[in-house]
Parts: sequence; C-alpha cells; structure tokens
Amino acid sequence: MSSQPRLYIKADLKPDAEVRLDDEASKYLLRVMRLSQGDKVRVFNGRDGEWLAELAAPEGKQAILMPVEQMRPQTGTEAPPLTLLFAPVKKSETDFIVEKATELGVQTIQPVVTQFTQTRTVRLDRFNKIALEAAEQTERLDLPDIHELTGLDKALDALPSGTVVIFCDEAGDEEGKPWGGEIGRARSAASVIGSLKGQPAAILIGPEGGFSPEERAHLRSREGTQPVSLGPRILRAETAVVSALTLWQAICGDWSEA
Repeated sequence: MSSQPRLYIKADLKPDAEVRLDDEASKYLLRVMRLSQGDKVRVFNGRDGEWLAELAAPEGKQAILMPVEQMRPQTGTEAPPLTLLFAPVKKSETDFIVEKATELGVQTIQPVVTQFTQTRTVRLDRFNKIALEAAEQTERLDLPDIHELTGLDKALDALPSGTVVIFCDEAGDEEGKPWGGEIGRARSAASVIGSLKGQPAAILIGPEGGFSPEERAHLRSREGTQPVSLGPRILRAETAVVSALTLWQAICGDWSEA
C-alpha cells in the first residue's frame, strides 16, 4: 500500500487543473503530515477515478494540489447495489456502523426510526465525515450516500424498484417464550442470500430490543422482503450489521467469485 496521503476532494480532477484545499485538508497536509512543495498526494472525488497530485507552493495556510496523472479509473463494481437500513443505537456504536458499512462497500446508508428505536436524532455531518475517512483509508473510490433519519415505512417505500429487503429477524412465533421460542424462526442468512445473486438488496437491522410484533408481522407479509436469521445467538446491532454485510459481500457482492 502506498505511504502517500490519500484525500477525498469535491473538485473535478484533470491534468494540471489547480485544486485548492479547504482549511481542514490544508492543515492535515501542511501541519500534520508536514508536506512541502513537490510532495505527492493521492486524491479522488467519486467521479474521476484516483489521481496522483503534486503539492504546489502553498498560499499562506492554504494547500494547493496539481493533478499529474490518473492512477485508477472510476470503475464501478459488478455487484448489485447494496443499501443498509438500520435503527441508530448509542453514539459510538452508530459511528461504528457507519464506518464499517463504508468499509464493506455499502452504496446507500439509511438510518430509520422503528417503534423501539431509542436514538431519534443523528448528525449527518458527523456520519459523512466518518464515511469520508473510512473511504480514504480503505482505497474506496467513492463515498456512500447517507440519508437523513426517517421512518421505516418511508424508507422502505423509497427503495428502488426490485430491491429485495433482507430482514434480519431473530425472533420466533411462540408467545411467552424467550425471544419467541424456536417455532417460526427465519431461515439462515447464508441460505437466503445465496438465492438472491444479481438482485439489488437492502439489509435491514433493528434497534436494541428488535422489532415490535406489529413491525415484524408487517415486514414478514411485505412483498419483496426476505426474513433471515444470523444464527443461534442474539447479536448486538453493530455486530449484526457487520455480520450481514460480510455474508452478502461474500456471497453476492464484490468478494464473490461470480
């Protein structure tokens, strides 16, 4: 892996087209990394691929980059698009979810409000910063689209036509038994996901405490929704996100062989 700094920028990238960095990026290159005129930086903007750029003479505290050559074209993955729908949890755990979803190649991140959601405010600016840093560190060429918190039904209705909802549902149907007993439990996630190759998907993860009986019944009756189980243990929300995304990428996504 290259030791050169790697930055996401918003400006267009083309040969010798001057790019003036904002205060934060300038401070990072000039004061934290202590780069000087002539040093190289890798940059990407989600549109023009990845470029090698050279640091020009700074103007005061502002760093200026000059793109030199394209290192990687902006190629998309052949895997179908993947959306993450999740109910926000505690701050650090929610930050972890956004970071790992970016690392694992999610194209759209949609926080949702469910009946048992305890955290009902999110900071989109913070999510975008976390995703940006994760993309820079993991060689990703784009950033995920991160949407404002919205109700579950509204988020489901907004999914592109043909999107299969992979509903991570650990409950059974036996009232009064711990976590619903064993009757009515969903099929294993691996077996269900294996039947969805080539289809755009949205993975749905609930909050601490899971989904209400009404939500669960609605989701199970919804056309295009596939309930799945992530195993015999009840996972924390952030663990469930990583587990489900890993399975999907390994079976249907850009980790799979076909």
